[in-house]
Amino acid sequence: MFDIGWSELVVIGVVALVVIGPKELPGVIRSVGRAVSKLRTMAGEFRTQFDDAMREAELHDVKKTFTDMGEAANAAASAVTNPVGTVLNEVKAAAEGASGVSEASQALQSIEADARALEAEIAQPAAGPASTAPAAPAPEAAKS
Repeated sequence: MFDIGWSELVVIGVVALVVIGPKELPGVIRSVGRAVSKLRTMAGEFRTQFDDAMREAELHDVKKTFTDMGEAANAAASAVTNPVGTVLNEVKAAAEGASGVSEASQALQSIEADARALEAEIAQPAAGPASTAPAAPAPEAAKS
């Protein structure tokens, strides 16, 4: 760190011996050792507090990223399901006002079955290309 060699330490020791004197030199060396120990302890505490603050800031960033990703996933799911619900409502309104009620109710049941299949597909995690085929409406449900 400071790159002090043995020759510099010998010079510092000789100057300290001359300036301080042989009687007080052991006490001064002890005091310097205690001061260095306190400095190391304070540096360790500072480093620990700094590391904790950095870890907390990183966790906050990670939490924010996950929250943003969750909101984006919810928005994407809503974008898929909202048009289906809108079409369903339009078909229901058309079925109530139409003269051919049986044909409209069959179309409505078919659309509801498709909507349930889409919602089930969205609710399940993507299993691969085999699960992307659209579900066919049940003919028995359309005749009821």
